[in-house]
Amino acid sequence: MVPKPAVSVVMSVFNGERFLAEAIESILNQTFRGFEFIIVNDGSTDRTASILERYEKSDSRVRVYAQENKGLIASLNLGCGLAQGKFLARMDADDVSMPDRLERQVRFLEHHDKVGLLGGAVEGIDDRGRWLFLVRPPLEDNTIRTALRFYSFPIFHSAVLMRKQTFDEAGGYRAQFLHAEDYDLCLRILEHAKVANLPDVVLRKRTHSEGVSVHNLRQQSLSALAAHALSSLRERQCAEPPCDGPVISADFVEKLGVSRASQRRALTSAYVSWIGAMLQASQHDAVQQLFEELTNLSRPGPIPGSAVATAMLSACRIHFRARRPVPALAALGRAVWASPVVAARFLKWKLISLFHSRRLFR
Repeated sequence: MVPKPAVSVVMSVFNGERFLAEAIESILNQTFRGFEFIIVNDGSTDRTASILERYEKSDSRVRVYAQENKGLIASLNLGCGLAQGKFLARMDADDVSMPDRLERQVRFLEHHDKVGLLGGAVEGIDDRGRWLFLVRPPLEDNTIRTALRFYSFPIFHSAVLMRKQTFDEAGGYRAQFLHAEDYDLCLRILEHAKVANLPDVVLRKRTHSEGVSVHNLRQQSLSALAAHALSSLRERQCAEPPCDGPVISADFVEKLGVSRASQRRALTSAYVSWIGAMLQASQHDAVQQLFEELTNLSRPGPIPGSAVATAMLSACRIHFRARRPVPALAALGRAVWASPVVAARFLKWKLISLFHSRRLFR
């Protein structure tokens, strides 16, 4: 009889040929060996199927399941339902796990039986694998809970290892929370288990214009707002109202007590954040698209000048670091036009930093 694996790594992929091999090999080359690798091919039409077939034939730990395109949430629920391991590890088809990721995470959960979900620090990389940033999220359960209550998301879901029992008790991913299904799941897991992050880098997270989040900011924002509002209702021991459609709508979010103005502010904040991320990753076509969409938000009513200024200051910083003075000055000028107060605050901080750095080198 073949023993059950300790860990089930679950990945969904749709037309992911570009980064798929690197993502798969980062799992197969783990120092921890006792895992199965469940990959759901969600109706891909590129070379994904042939890549998966090659790995399935060469490594018995790889189990591939093909289906017509049903979307990420259905694919993940299928993969997690097939999992035999005590622990579930999430992995995206464009990311890269560090070689000792599973070993470190399994060791932690084996020694902390009240922790149901574990993440870790993450490095950001661009579409060429070049380093972009390092994020060290809060480590302890109480600080993670505080961040989640303030709409922050200090857990990178593709870096997660969770107990299968914890996942099942939470009810898995919910289809209505499209593009924020991970946030909704984490909020529900928090209701009956502790969560934590490792200080070690466990994943290299790829930032590129083909990512799902970049193209679905509006729906992601609505889903996240609904997940947060419903979490607050459950905390007060109130029943969840039924969702009024197959996915979260603006009307449903408003029924939960989140005004249209608050929805617009949340969406604007998401655009500003992604504009900064795409600039850092040198994805200039995506930046242009995001700027156009952000501008279009002003049609029902003006968006805050501070949001535009913040986005332009992000552009200014990126251009300045890349030694592109003309676009840097153009971005700074637009920031001043959008919000002189925000721009002045930025320039004051820069001048203070420059003054202190010069004093240090005297």
